[in-house]
Amino acid sequence: MNLTGKVAIVTGGTKGIGYAIAEALVTAGASVFVCSRTRSDVEEAVERLSTLGQAAGKLCDVRVEREVEAVFESCKNRFGGVDIVVNNAGIGIMGKTVEELSGDEFRATLETNLFGVFYACHYAVPMLKKRGGGYIFNISSLAGQNAHPKMAAYNASKYGLNGFTEALMQEVRQDDIKVSYICPGSVNTSFGNDTPSDQKSWQIQPQDIAQIVMDLLAMNANVLPSKVEVRPSRPPKP
Repeated sequence: MNLTGKVAIVTGGTKGIGYAIAEALVTAGASVFVCSRTRSDVEEAVERLSTLGQAAGKLCDVRVEREVEAVFESCKNRFGGVDIVVNNAGIGIMGKTVEELSGDEFRATLETNLFGVFYACHYAVPMLKKRGGGYIFNISSLAGQNAHPKMAAYNASKYGLNGFTEALMQEVRQDDIKVSYICPGSVNTSFGNDTPSDQKSWQIQPQDIAQIVMDLLAMNANVLPSKVEVRPSRPPKP
């Protein structure tokens, strides 16, 4: 797929799923703007992506609205606007019951996984309309429809994200803005204190999610797969 002339923003775009998506987009010719909360991660990701094409980045905590706004302004100043937005930044606090979970941990999870997506979409929509349309991808999880004990904050954030995304999709599709949310199962990354390893090669790989994004971008204009569920094809037998 040729994305020359297109501009993409990827939040949480320096590692794991986010970096894999950013890499696929820049390889296809898009100019890519990434952000994360760690300056060294942003600098390293931009350096690697720049060997493949046009890339830039900025420090950003998506829980802070003005920082998200600054990402969109910086991208506009650098690349002229935005056509594709990937909301990937997220956190997961696993292994704690509701009794054990602190208010600060619950708040941080929702502010990152849900409020951060709202801020990005809030600033993205008018910019996409100005470009005549575009695509928003929200990276969700199967945990947004399957509740698990000791994951209440993460479940709540992803359930909320799914409902938010479906409402947004209906609001903007007449403006030629497509909105999809991708719900992976187990992905071989360091998310949620997991550890990538060859022993977990049965898990979904970050590049698999990137391929889904590219496939959705290649869909005909009259087609909108608004929700994609993806699972490992051969998980370990119970």
